[in-house]
Amino acid sequence: MPSYALLVEYDGTDFVGWQRQANGVSVQQVIEAAAAHLNGGEPPTATAAGRTDSGVHAEGQVVQLETSAPLAPTRMRAALDFHTRPHRVAIRGAALAAEGWSPRFSAIQRHYRYRILNRAAKPALEEGRVWHVPLPLDAAAMHRAAQGLLGRHDFSAFRAASCQAESAVRTMERLDVIRMEEEIHILASARSFLHHQVRNLVGTLHEVGLGRRPIAWPREVLDGRDRRWAGQTAPPQGLTFLRVDYPQPISWA
Repeated sequence: MPSYALLVEYDGTDFVGWQRQANGVSVQQVIEAAAAHLNGGEPPTATAAGRTDSGVHAEGQVVQLETSAPLAPTRMRAALDFHTRPHRVAIRGAALAAEGWSPRFSAIQRHYRYRILNRAAKPALEEGRVWHVPLPLDAAAMHRAAQGLLGRHDFSAFRAASCQAESAVRTMERLDVIRMEEEIHILASARSFLHHQVRNLVGTLHEVGLGRRPIAWPREVLDGRDRRWAGQTAPPQGLTFLRVDYPQPISWA
């Protein structure tokens, strides 16, 4: 059967996350149900580059699946995009996957963005897409603190208790904090991330931005390797999975 790579966008608000679960609708379930129309009624297994939590969004999630219908990528994209309705999942692109390619294991870089709405008034148009922090945040101090977390480290202090990764060692390639008028964006890039790593980093930098902790504190937390010392886990709605990089860029149809 042909194997396809898919470029997927979704609003995570109404989903229990990427992975199929018994307690609600997942993004994986929606894509597999859509693909069943092209696979003799049998839902194929959809594999993603990264599993997102409930409430987390994606602009450029990459998914692989096989179907019995040998369609051209343009037709596959259109057919799957049609059958994901009425869910807030869009199939932005499709391509034939090379033999041995994996959306997860072939990835060389993953990119996330976390959005904080930093103003007194609550969000109206962006509700469910940002973390509303009404108190003023010092984005410059947050950025300076974030630079002490770059490189290869044991990120045990920033992993979820439920994280199943064998090792907490990761290489943080980018962790930038940028103010854009009323919003603060945290941009994180690494080959792979631990469960809740980005959200725990944001919650820790939030303490620095409020002036409750010094700029050196996040690095002290990192070196301590104890999750209890770090800040809160930032809410999921501010997080978006932006894109995935591969050694050979995918030509999306």
